Amino acid sequence: MNKTPKNLLVTGEPAPVTVDNPDGKSPFLLVADHAGNALPRALGTLGITAAERVRHIAWDIGIAGLGRLLSNALDAPFIWQNYSRLVIDCNRPPGTPTSIAEISELTPIPGNVGLSEASREARAREIFWPYHERIEAELDRRRQAGLPLVLISLHSFTPVFKGEARPWHAAVLYNRDPRLAGRLKTLLNAEKEFTIGDNAPYAVTDATDYTIPVHAERRGLDHVLIEIRQDLISDENGQRAWSERLARMLPQAYRELEPA
Repeated sequence: MNKTPKNLLVTGEPAPVTVDNPDGKSPFLLVADHAGNALPRALGTLGITAAERVRHIAWDIGIAGLGRLLSNALDAPFIWQNYSRLVIDCNRPPGTPTSIAEISELTPIPGNVGLSEASREARAREIFWPYHERIEAELDRRRQAGLPLVLISLHSFTPVFKGEARPWHAAVLYNRDPRLAGRLKTLLNAEKEFTIGDNAPYAVTDATDYTIPVHAERRGLDHVLIEIRQDLISDENGQRAWSERLARMLPQAYRELEPA
């Protein structure tokens, strides 16, 4: 199971990255590191059941649908990754322990145990890097054109983690620059019906994250990572409600930003 051919992905398999609304005129660029749960045929099932492959350990449930709706509502490009984070996590620096997880939450991933360096490099080369290179290309294109640019990273989280219920409906995450996250949190809190996490249940760090530190912070871009609880966006009704809410709030939060 751990043997990987020279080319991990073959003809007929999903591309590592999808771009919706590439010509969108909004200043917002939407990205989703964990939107898909595809597995390369060469890797089989990674030794886990079909039921495990559709759980939150494999992808961010609901985020692809939410992202497409939000992309349309904002007229914003949406770049998303098609392969399961169990193959390689596209929001982890390659080579770190959590980049290719041997255990996810409490579930062993046999197909990730004892990998050769060549196997790890193939996953990064064919899945991780094409996704991030496409984000880089879009950022470069917009900067060269003198267009305004705000990076919005979309994620979802499970309502229960290792048996513990999570009280948050959504969360805003950041690392060094909390400005856009703070404005968005204020707007969400104003609706009174939500409990909004502030760097909870996760926080962005250089050690554990890639997208925000590399694409947003290194370029000095306004940004926020948004997490939404998966049971709230597991169907189209929920995805539409949250896309409409974010389409209303993100431009307002951006307008209200104070200069860095």
